[in-house]
Formats: sequence, C-alpha cells, structure tokens
Amino acid sequence: MPRLFSVRAIVLGVVLVLAFVLVYPTLHTYLRQQVELRGLRQDVAAARERNDDLEAELARWDDPAYITAQARERLAYVFPGETAFRVVDPESVEEPAAPVDEQDTPVATTTAEVPWYSALWDSMAVAGAEPTTDDATTPEKDSRTGTDDGAGAKKGTDAP
Repeated sequence: MPRLFSVRAIVLGVVLVLAFVLVYPTLHTYLRQQVELRGLRQDVAAARERNDDLEAELARWDDPAYITAQARERLAYVFPGETAFRVVDPESVEEPAAPVDEQDTPVATTTAEVPWYSALWDSMAVAGAEPTTDDATTPEKDSRTGTDDGAGAKKGTDAP
C-alpha cells in the first residue's frame, strides 16, 4: 500500500505552519502600520493646506481695500456722506410674538426682584390657601342630587 504522505511532506507542512505562525503577527502589524502611516500623511497634507489658506487670509488683511470691504460687509460701515440702507426680505422676517397675559396671582407676579426662596414660599402659601372665587363663576352642586349642575345656578333655585 502506497503511503499517502511521506515523512518529508509532513515535516515540510509542519515547518510551513510554524513559519506562518511566527511571521503572521509581524506581517499583520507591518500592514496595519502602513495604513496608519498613509492616513497620517493625508492628515499632514490637509493641515498644510489649511495652514496655507490661513496664511493667505492673513495676508489679505494687509490690503486696505480688503479691510474697507470687510468693514462695509460685516459691520455695515459707511463713509461720511453716504446713506446706509438695509433691505429686509419679508419672508425671512418673523412676526413678533404676542405678549402673554399674566394672571393676577401671587405666583404669576413673582419675578427677578424677589429672591427665589421668597417666590417658593409664596407659591407654597398660595397652594395651601382656600380658593376665593365668585359664586357666579363657579358651578354649584344641586342640593337635591349632590351633583354639579354646570350652569352656575345658586342654591335653592330651580334650574331647568
């Protein structure tokens, strides 16, 4: 019966596997570092380009005409004797918000003129106080059924 693998083939296979196990981590690290190096070189090139752009921008500020143009554009400066006009696009202007009507309660009138702890104490005092409201504005309970009639009727009157 012929041998499937000779001793030389087995030894060669073991040597190749051992070489792969020893070389792979080093080769993998080398390839990963090459990728990182390529990325860092791109970052350096981008930083140099940004630096050149900033130096060109700085050099433009030495020109008096550029300074004048920037003052007119950014700060809306005008020369003496000129009239400045500002054109406003009606679609970009927002309508002013309607003022909010504050209720006449101690909590609603607390503003920045009183310290926060005073406002908190007033709020607790208002929360614990008995409500004082007009009889005409609050619905009364029907004396016969004990339910709310919802019409604001006074006690003792017959509501239809």
